[in-house]
Amino acid sequence: MSRAPLSRPPLWRAIIALAAIALSLYIALTQSARLGLDLRGGTQIVLETRDSPTVKADAASTDRALEVLRQRVDALGVSEPGIARSGEKRIIVELPGVQDPRKAAEVIGRTAQLTVHPVTGATADQGSAMPDADGARTLPDPDQPGNHLKLGPTALTGEGVANAEAVLDQQSLSGWLVSLDFREGAGDTWAKITSDAACAPQGAPERRVVITLDNKIISAPGVTADVRCGTGITGGSTQISGGFGRAEARELAALVKGGALPVPLDVVEQRTVGPTLGADAIEASTKAALIGIALTALFITVVYRLLGALASLALALYGLISYAALVALGATLTLPGLAGFVLAIGMAVDANVLVFERAREEYLGTRSKDLAKPVKTGFAKAWSAVIDSNVTTLLAAGLLFFFATGPVKGFGVTLCIGVLASMLTALVITRALADFAVARSFVRKRPGLTGIASTGRVRTWLSRRNPNLVRHRRRWLGVSALLVAVAFAGILIRGLDLGVEFTGGRLVEYSTSRSVDADTARNAVSDAGFPRAVVQESGDGDITVRTEKLTDDEQQRVKAALEKPGGTVTVERDEQIGPSLGSELRQKALLALGIAVAAQLIYLSVRFRWTLAAAAVSAMVHDVLLVVGLFAWLGRPVDSVFLAALLTVIGYSVNDTVVVFDRVREVRRRDPRGDLENTANHAVVQTLPRTVNTGMGALFILTALAVLGGDSLADFSVALIAGVLVGIASTVFTAVPIAIALEHRNPPPPPARDRCAAKEVPDGYPLEAGRKKERGTGAVV
Repeated sequence: MSRAPLSRPPLWRAIIALAAIALSLYIALTQSARLGLDLRGGTQIVLETRDSPTVKADAASTDRALEVLRQRVDALGVSEPGIARSGEKRIIVELPGVQDPRKAAEVIGRTAQLTVHPVTGATADQGSAMPDADGARTLPDPDQPGNHLKLGPTALTGEGVANAEAVLDQQSLSGWLVSLDFREGAGDTWAKITSDAACAPQGAPERRVVITLDNKIISAPGVTADVRCGTGITGGSTQISGGFGRAEARELAALVKGGALPVPLDVVEQRTVGPTLGADAIEASTKAALIGIALTALFITVVYRLLGALASLALALYGLISYAALVALGATLTLPGLAGFVLAIGMAVDANVLVFERAREEYLGTRSKDLAKPVKTGFAKAWSAVIDSNVTTLLAAGLLFFFATGPVKGFGVTLCIGVLASMLTALVITRALADFAVARSFVRKRPGLTGIASTGRVRTWLSRRNPNLVRHRRRWLGVSALLVAVAFAGILIRGLDLGVEFTGGRLVEYSTSRSVDADTARNAVSDAGFPRAVVQESGDGDITVRTEKLTDDEQQRVKAALEKPGGTVTVERDEQIGPSLGSELRQKALLALGIAVAAQLIYLSVRFRWTLAAAAVSAMVHDVLLVVGLFAWLGRPVDSVFLAALLTVIGYSVNDTVVVFDRVREVRRRDPRGDLENTANHAVVQTLPRTVNTGMGALFILTALAVLGGDSLADFSVALIAGVLVGIASTVFTAVPIAIALEHRNPPPPPARDRCAAKEVPDGYPLEAGRKKERGTGAVV
């Protein structure tokens, strides 16, 4: 026989794996991902409705405003726009390819109350521009500067317009007109207005009809001589002329067609990304991702040999499945989301490493000739740790989805998809591949080929050194307290450099044709009248200028000032956040962090004893403080991308600790009366190979992102690298010592004797398989 018979569970896993791969391949080949504005360039505008004298700003009025905006944006001809309500009073408008946010905001945010009036006379006096109860008013004549037209009561509003379209003037073939089609009844009103006007003498102001938009005359055409008094212009349509260009005619048509907004709108956030910056980000991130994945795959192949090579294949399939899920769900891929996609690969590696290390332990404990048994037991025993560690990450990613906005929300989406896909690939696809491989007679005769028959360098070193890592736990806690004090000192002394999202204001990134250092740029901006502006040089050589308030005209002054030393200056990125939104985002960030801590504590309390949950959360808070303190000392910005990194650190920190505590739980179930310190030390020593190997896999990816991923991902990657390193250390030197202290103060209830007697030790466990345990350490010798 060349192979062992394939049992039913592996067959089902193989079927599920093949179905998932086939479906993902089909989706990937037939559909493309929707790129966020930070990757393809464009403008995002967040509008907030406010109360008018007659209409309250609520969900219903915001929905009506959204439909008006949708028609306006559609009429502007923007390709693949996105319009959605956020909360009760906010509307997010995404305009791919639009690089003039000021003009876009002006067009889509105008109240656009279109009215039509007869003219009752002309005057040189300004009069009152405020309308009477019937709409009568006096407004400047756009055709005769210094003259004002007296408008009669409103005869027609934009509600009577069925359609508006920009058309080329067929007479001049150079100008543009706006063609209006009236609704039923409104056409008769238009005929009545023009009929009355045609009765006035030629040249008289009463022969004109005025069309206003937002209390401003946009057109005041005179009724031509061929229109008969008492008949007017019939047919239910007309044309507005006013020397329009094509863009102006399209904008006016969009405003008229969309109708009036039911409530006023304020711009609370505005972001613009140039197409070059987005293309560069995609190229840099893709290169970093490919290099990081290749290094990670090479690493696990070297460490785990055949099973590592199969896991590398599963990682490639993970990428396919994650991408297909992203496309199928219609999620938007943003730059932080791309980083989350890559980061989830490290978590897929973690699941594989957990399984392979458990399989190694089982094989070394039994030396069974049947390789299928340790592989099966490895997957079974790693299951709880894989689930718990991934759920903690999903909790953090879910908070990003609910509390973050824009690109960072995309990070939460892709991280959630990536974590779920990583569990599928590790527990189903890798399992199916491993089952198939160990069933081959060629592999069964060469157990060293699989990688589970070798001890591994880390495990060999631990067995030889036999360390007691918890003996000096008070010393480790002292070091942790000292590091937290240093972090607090950085926060208090240096302060946090809050990004524009949290402070409000405006941030503009400029690229220059000539190299300009930060000092030169800072002096140029100061001389332009902005001495308090924060001017920095990005890693890509661009110049960023951040101020509390900067109008569009002032932004042009800054640009002109930078042109002197920098030559040609291009706006690559423009972000504007209102002060109210900045304050709200700060509160949301703190709320997200607070909920993250509470959610982890609740989940871990359910899965473990509250003492272990409190220890894990304490170590997590320790990690967060150290990362925040590091950024304070380095003077790096604390923005929404940093918040995403921080919540990821929370998930990773708890992930690492859960693996150790899962082993503690397993040992204590078999030996409830065992010495706690020995149990804890044994858990740390046994899981340390997994911790080191997983950390190495994540660091390969993060280092590639930090070095090659461009300036946009540099701070994000640095925060995560710091979080990974601190998380590895805090699991051993902070979480475990705190857990021991809490367990000593709050011991669990003593187990029932009959339950203890009924406990059976599973076959193959290293400590109970004829190997001896050194008293006081719990390490395998």
